[in-house]
Amino acid sequence: MIKELVKKNRSYRRFYQEKKLTRQQLMELVETARLTPSAANRQPFKYRIVCDVEENEKVFRLLGFAGYLKDWDGPSEGEKPTGYIVITCPANVNDEVDAGIVGQTMLLAATEAGFGGCFFGNVKRDELKTQLNIPSELKIVYVIAFGYPKEEVVLEDIPADGDIKYYRDENQVHHVPKKRIEDIVL
Repeated sequence: MIKELVKKNRSYRRFYQEKKLTRQQLMELVETARLTPSAANRQPFKYRIVCDVEENEKVFRLLGFAGYLKDWDGPSEGEKPTGYIVITCPANVNDEVDAGIVGQTMLLAATEAGFGGCFFGNVKRDELKTQLNIPSELKIVYVIAFGYPKEEVVLEDIPADGDIKYYRDENQVHHVPKKRIEDIVL
């Protein structure tokens, strides 16, 4: 069951914008994330939930979408995420590993609930912090965008030339090359 969730949990970048997520749906993801293990049980994270139209637009403008797709500026109107969770922690804490764990946990929970998301490290953090009134003692670690996926994502083996870049074909199917098991086990 977990392997199927992992296969289904892709980095979706286009969504059915008319299908709104609720604050309660995003709260459920945070509730699941708060139960994850944490190094030394520090549990340093605080989460900013965003799911109204005005704040969604503030977040959307400050994210960098799909670096490998040079001719694509991100989702068009009608395809934007309908919710975000901003993962923050105290400015003096360096805890990207645990942030990755809570983020992946939320993405898996979203997949199980029938929607999906995309992890963002390419964030204009200072501006977003101001826009969302995040307290000065916190820093933004990651942002995760959520919505009901409007795209097909296909996993495939990395080609012989070793190119790992994801791409979109002429039908807008998103292809993601993955290493083969025999190439990663020593």
